[in-house]
Order: sequence, then C-alpha cells, then structure tokens
Amino acid sequence: MITRLTFAWRLGLIVMLTLIVAWIGSTAIFYIASVREDGESRPLPLPRQIAAIVQLLEQANGSGERALVIRAVSSPKFSAKLVKDLPLLKTPTARPFELRARLVELALSDIGGRPFSLTFDANGGHGASPPRFSYITATDLELRIKLNTGETLVIQGYHRPTTNVYGMPIGFIAGLGGALTGLIALIMMHRQTRPLAQLAARVDQIDGSGVSTLVPETRSAAPEILALIAAFNRLQARLGQLLRARMAMLGGISHDVRTFATRLRLRVDHIPEGVDRERAIADIGDMIRLLDDALLASRAGAGELVEELVEFGQVVRAEVDDRSAEHAAVHLQTLTKSDDAVVLGDRLALRRVVANLIDNALQYGRAAHVQVAASDNSVQLTVDDEGPGIPAEQREAMLEPFVRLETSRNRRTGGAGLGLAVVRSLVEAHGGAIDIGDAPTGGARFTVSLPLFHA
Repeated sequence: MITRLTFAWRLGLIVMLTLIVAWIGSTAIFYIASVREDGESRPLPLPRQIAAIVQLLEQANGSGERALVIRAVSSPKFSAKLVKDLPLLKTPTARPFELRARLVELALSDIGGRPFSLTFDANGGHGASPPRFSYITATDLELRIKLNTGETLVIQGYHRPTTNVYGMPIGFIAGLGGALTGLIALIMMHRQTRPLAQLAARVDQIDGSGVSTLVPETRSAAPEILALIAAFNRLQARLGQLLRARMAMLGGISHDVRTFATRLRLRVDHIPEGVDRERAIADIGDMIRLLDDALLASRAGAGELVEELVEFGQVVRAEVDDRSAEHAAVHLQTLTKSDDAVVLGDRLALRRVVANLIDNALQYGRAAHVQVAASDNSVQLTVDDEGPGIPAEQREAMLEPFVRLETSRNRRTGGAGLGLAVVRSLVEAHGGAIDIGDAPTGGARFTVSLPLFHA
C-alpha cells in the first residue's frame, strides 16, 4: 500500500504523523500540568493547615463539632478521620518521607509538638519498603497524629512525584521524546529523498564521454521519483547515441576535408612563386590545424583520448626546441623533479596543449617564457608572454570557443579563437586545470596543472 503513495502524499503523511505525536505529547503534558495545578500532586494539606486542623479538633466541644471539622477539611484529594486507640507507625527513611515529615514536625512544633508518623496507607503496606516513585503509579500516603484528646487523626492522600526513577524532570522527558520523534521523522524523510540524492550524484558524473551512468531503480521510491529515474536513464541512452553519431560524423568530415586540403595543397604548388602562393599555403595550413584542433577537442570531450605514460618535461622541451630552431623568442626553465614528472594521458593531446600556449604567447606577446615545475602530486606548466596582458573580467571568456580579445573575425589579426578552448578541453580531460593570471613581465601568464602518475 505504501509503495503506491506519491512523493507528496508520503511527505504529507510523515508531517501528519509527526504532528499527531507532538499533539498527543503536548496534550498529555497539559493534562498532567493541569492535574498538578489542581493539587493532585499535593497529597496532604500544607503543614500549617495540618497544625490548624489539630488545634480545631482539640478545641472542639463534643463529637459533633469534631465531625463538622473533619467534614470541612476532607476533599477528593485527601480524607481525614479520628480513630481511637490507633498506634503510630515508623516513618520510612526514604528522602521524600523525611522531607515531608520534617516540614510537618516544624509546623506542629509551633503548637507545642505532637507525635506523628508518615507512611504508606494500609493498601500500600505499612511494613513494605518504599516503592520507587514514577509518573504512572500513584503512591497513597497516610499521616497519623496523636491528639491531646487521646484520639489519632488519620489523613490519607495521594502522592505523584515530580521526578521519575532516575530523578529527571518532566521537561527533560518531554524534550527527549520530542527529539526522538524528530529523529524518526528525519530518518523517514531521508529514506524517501535518498533516490533524489543518487540521481543528483549521477547527473554530476555526466562527462560527455557517452558512457551511461544509469541510476538503479528503488522499489520503495515514490512513483514520481521512479518516473524521474527512468526518464534520466532514457536521456543517458539518447545522449550516448548522439555522441557516438557526432564522433562518427566528425571523423568522416575530417577524413574528407583532409583529402580535399591535400589536393588543394598539391594544386597550390603550381602557382608561381609570390605573395599569393605563400598566403594560400598559410590558409591551407590554418584550415588543417583548425580541423585538427576541433577533432582533438571532440575526442577529449567524448573520453576517447589514448592513455599512456608521458614524460611531460620532455614533451615541453621538444616543443620549445622546435620553435628555437625557427629562431623564435622562447625560453625554457625547468625546476627540480620536473624532468622525471610522468603524466598518464595522450601524448599528442599534451603536445597540442604546450604548442598552443607557446604559439599563443609568441603571436600575441612577442615572447614565450616557459617554466616546468613538479611537486609530489602534480606538475605545472607556466607560460608567460610580454604582451599587453588579458583583463581580469575577460579571462574566463577567453577559454570559451571562438572568443578573442580582438573582436574582428579577420584571420590576419588573430586566430579563430579556438586554441585556448582546445587547451582547456584537453587539460580538463586529463584531470587538470588551467588558470590565467598576470606575468611578472607585464603580459599574460597561463598556468596548467596536471596530476602526476603514481604507480
């Protein structure tokens, strides 16, 4: 039956049960407090009242007046009577009896003192040991006072203590009960919302690789949650199909475009030497490079990069040496442990990261100052340039595809705006991070951090 209830009904039922329990507890506490305020917790008259009753009975003339006094002081809370030749009993040594007996003794001492005893009544057993006080069981008390007339005044009443067996007050018990009730409601609520937390965790695990992270269905979950989980699983399957289709399409386009670019490059060789030929060759090279960047970024996003052990310091040194051979203004500085830094990843992708950052610094910053440093858990690549730098408010946007500081789309004043986006995609695919800051030379600083491989 419970499995058919919707999520809203379940939450409503939990809240309703919690309120009912709180209402019953509050009502019980209210009635207990009301009874105590009416005098139920005071089983006997006040000590001064007891002394006054004793005086009235001793000063009364005849049995008629004494009977009138007894009738006046009796109530549903306690009763009084006069008995002839009734002996006193031994007052128990329990603390509640000792305290009450002490108060009665002080009140009777004001009128000259009277022998008395405070015990359980006959039903409780005068000779029995005092039972422990509790909230549920009422304790009947009996007070016997020897009068000067020779009679014994017997007052019987009830005692409901203000503490339980362990001496804890009622407020503490009520608070403890409320806390336990709230804890039970919290556990029940957690059990109902646990599938939602699992769903949120699976959503965070989506990485665009096309691998489905299905959420297991829970039979005890509400119908709405089951429907949401099923819809999410179907969405995961569709996303996987779309990503696989996209990669197949990009692979086909890349192959065809490369074929056309190769043919075009061969035909350019027939163009006479001159500025137009050099520009055509440069445009074809840019087109192939753009295509490679886009395809590599797509592979990274789909989780299809090759994994191998790569000595990152050697990759950086190879890229720097290639540009130094072309007399580019590039400088390399390696720190301790950087030569032995091993990264688990795609060698081609890592080379593209280093190449894009160095080329970006050379093109826009006139020089590239490269530094490699390794720690116990990561290796850092820092590339500084001597350009104007990147404003802080535009640094995050520079890592997005097709975003350039130079807003025109003229390829002769800048690239396509895809280089840094490719770097970010490849770095994050390797579990790293990229950050843009200010270089000591006044230009921009690009810092790439990659996790080291530990056997």
